[in-house]
Amino acid sequence: MPVNSIDLNADLGEHPGDYVELLPLVSSANVACGSHAGGGQLLIDTIAAAIDNQVLIGAHPSYPDRENFGRVSLRGQFSVAELVSLISDQVEIVKTELVSRGSQLNHIKAHGALYNDAMVHEDIAYCLVQVATHFRVPVLGLPGSVLAKLATANGVTFIAEGFVDRAYTNEGKLVPRWVTGSVLDHDKALSQVEQLLTKSQVTSIDGVTIPLIVQTICVHADTPDAVKTAKDVRALLLELGIELKGFHSNG
Repeated sequence: MPVNSIDLNADLGEHPGDYVELLPLVSSANVACGSHAGGGQLLIDTIAAAIDNQVLIGAHPSYPDRENFGRVSLRGQFSVAELVSLISDQVEIVKTELVSRGSQLNHIKAHGALYNDAMVHEDIAYCLVQVATHFRVPVLGLPGSVLAKLATANGVTFIAEGFVDRAYTNEGKLVPRWVTGSVLDHDKALSQVEQLLTKSQVTSIDGVTIPLIVQTICVHADTPDAVKTAKDVRALLLELGIELKGFHSNG
């Protein structure tokens, strides 16, 4: 069954000016907190522009690893308490800037390896759930993941996320970026979005059909043709009669 509405999110504030063309096209933004990229003036500028564009704003925390853009797992290098503190400190930076501008934190979406680890490892998922509980906001992740189950079990609102520009494994996880074909080109991305929104499914990199019900879809700012893809996703939504609509925090 086709969905009636969908949120379109983007990970922003990772590169100078990456938010300029995308913010008018999306309904929610995940702002990098500085641990894998961004931070400082770029974080401030991204949040200000997101507020101006009336876009819902979430924090985009990661493992502390700017050298590898947060895409290398650091699982096991921190205790649970240390990782909870590291993530909380990042989220607090975004929240503080929002509050100073009369706005509020809407959600949390982990970045890169932290996101991927939380989908399959209970200890990392637990850290994100603890942080989301503290800030009283939803957390984003893959449907059917360890994070999804743990969030739901602990009373944290879970927002199921699909991806416009990333290929899926047969298990419904994201294909690692080092694998050829893991990042979809423009045409494949549009086809995946249409399949996701009209049939609630995707086709894996190996050709397997996977059921997938999502509430938000992500386009990455650093994917080639990201702006064109986002524009065409919006046009597709209009064609399909699907409303572009952000999800609001209950916090």
